[in-house]
Amino acid sequence: MPLKRKVLSLSTVVSALRARTQFGRILLQVDRDHRSFVVEKRGSPKAIILSVADYIRLAAPEPEILKIVGQESKQKGTNRLSMGQIDSIIRKARKDKRRQHAAAKARS
Repeated sequence: MPLKRKVLSLSTVVSALRARTQFGRILLQVDRDHRSFVVEKRGSPKAIILSVADYIRLAAPEPEILKIVGQESKQKGTNRLSMGQIDSIIRKARKDKRRQHAAAKARS
């Protein structure tokens, strides 16, 4: 007997009984294959099983500005910086700013 039938190519519908008896297999598919499942009871949808990442994406979508910043970071390659490298860049920027501020103060 097949485990699933497709709905909208995004979710798979399973009966509540099948979800209960094959829960481990369903969780594996959710995790490994990034699938989601609609659980039906007596032909009526009752629940959805989806990954935590998908839930977060749906419940709290990323603000548009963060998408733009993320894309720019990938283009510049800064998305691969380690925390140590980021800290070093911040220290240098702060040091340069203090130096500029002190020079401006000395001129006035």
